[in-house]
Amino acid sequence: MAEFTLDLNDDQKQVRDWLHGFAADVMRPAAAEWDEREETPWPIIQEAAKLGIYSLDFYAQQFFDPTGLGIPMAMEELFWGDAGIALSIVGTGLAAVGVLANGTEEQIGTWIPQMYGDVNDVKVAAFCSSEPDAGSDVASMRTRAVYDEAKDEWVLNGTKTWATNGGIANVHVVVACVDAELGSKGHASFIVPPNTPGLSQGQKFQKHGIRASHTAEVVLEDVRIPGSCLLGGKDKLDERLARAREKAKAGGGERVKNAAMATFEASRPAVGAMAVGTARAAYEVALDYAKTREQFGRPIIDNQGIAFQLADMRTQIDAARLLVWRASWMATTGKPFTAAEGSMSKLFASEVAKKVTAQAIQILGGNGFTREYPVERMHRDAAIYTIFEGTSEIQRLVIARTLSGMQIR
Repeated sequence: MAEFTLDLNDDQKQVRDWLHGFAADVMRPAAAEWDEREETPWPIIQEAAKLGIYSLDFYAQQFFDPTGLGIPMAMEELFWGDAGIALSIVGTGLAAVGVLANGTEEQIGTWIPQMYGDVNDVKVAAFCSSEPDAGSDVASMRTRAVYDEAKDEWVLNGTKTWATNGGIANVHVVVACVDAELGSKGHASFIVPPNTPGLSQGQKFQKHGIRASHTAEVVLEDVRIPGSCLLGGKDKLDERLARAREKAKAGGGERVKNAAMATFEASRPAVGAMAVGTARAAYEVALDYAKTREQFGRPIIDNQGIAFQLADMRTQIDAARLLVWRASWMATTGKPFTAAEGSMSKLFASEVAKKVTAQAIQILGGNGFTREYPVERMHRDAAIYTIFEGTSEIQRLVIARTLSGMQIR
């Protein structure tokens, strides 16, 4: 029987240290500038591509790490560097996961490379699910996909919102409704290829945090895409819809997974790891500050009020990391989330990030409230973790439903 260990192996340690060096030497010095500019940091993405960090090969290697720790380890280190820049680097990954979760081998091989481009011409991709009137309530989605059988084309109409890289992406993955009567079970995912007529960027959002990451509306007006751009293919979709209709007629409660949820379930532990990275960054700043800042003739860490806060911060960060690692290991080894462990990891880690970054500001006092110190930015960045890819309230709902087996509302 294999010995139980939480130690990273030598390869993992090497990757971790490599990413940490990039985060410390390239991302952190540029973090404040790109936060103020509120623009996509293309030069840093380009540098990441040159080093092999922004590439399909790198993420594939981490994704297929047999321990499951490759992706969360990478996310933690990059988001320790800076959340906004890191999201610009890894945001394409959500679209790639959408294709991996729902696409055929041919679709995966065709479209994921186009999401990243190459070292000399980097590209990004966008996953488009949320809508102005359908965020957490995915059943209310209004974007429609209608099949034109004569031309073997799908026609998409609607507006997506809160799309990372929306409008500037080379490839957009769009979740749309194909059968409104089935609610969220009538959804499917589609690839919108580069330069497809009818797709345009709507409003670009000026955000509270993660401001170096581009977030915008995506408008779809009679967007025509080939039938082959339906992820998974039409036969699979027809089979799934027929099964859902039969269950609806029979009043059955069997769960039929929809396209957006398949993507989010695969990515929630990774979001938890992002939150851990931001929390850890803020904790380290606060710890260093408390050890060097003197008041009344001694470092402020000599006071229990400060020292105990730091002890709690570190304990919560480590607990969050363990939940993320457990969920990631379970997903990789094929163990089912019988207690919604993926949602647990995202819920706890995101709440910890908000709390720890707020405590860091408090420990730094007035300095923490200024942009001269990074904890102010980290606190703004941390707010997103309890919102995107399922709010904390939605995570609690998922956990409660899973534990009880009841459709809690």
